[in-house]
Amino acid sequence: MVNRNTHSFTPIHASQIAGWRRIWQRAPNRPAAFLSVIVDSDSVIDGVIAPVPNDDWVALDAREFSYARLAVTDAVRHAATDVRDISIYAIPPSDAAPPDKDHPILLSYVDAVLQGYLREFGEAGAERFCTTTEGWDTPVRNDRADPIYPRAQRLTETEQTFVDDMLLTLRAKVFA
Repeated sequence: MVNRNTHSFTPIHASQIAGWRRIWQRAPNRPAAFLSVIVDSDSVIDGVIAPVPNDDWVALDAREFSYARLAVTDAVRHAATDVRDISIYAIPPSDAAPPDKDHPILLSYVDAVLQGYLREFGEAGAERFCTTTEGWDTPVRNDRADPIYPRAQRLTETEQTFVDDMLLTLRAKVFA
């Protein structure tokens, strides 16, 4: 939820969480791979925190229906004031499966995520996101022309070049 264009939560505050690492996984009720997190005591990842509008966790849980909501308040570093509870969403290990060609990463999803990281953390932050995320060896479906991801975003030419170059650097297997 780093991309401000994919939700209406405000105010947003940059943050870091210790003890977690991002991973591309799939859940049995999803047709594609999604970002999740797994415990990793040696990892620190960038992200954002924001209050849930109207404290409507039920609506957010519905949006994130394949994930379990986990309390992580004490693991998150941020400069926000008046923060009560911070949660992170993860596909439960019992439901997680490795992505495959039938359940690929969607390029429209990668675009939305990396656009958010570029805008919030700059190129260095977007590169950190990529290097601290596991599973880039998963097939990536190029759905950019006809996005499947429901919160797909239009990228600037510079953003698109960054994403495409990053996927080359990561040796991602992009297919049509």
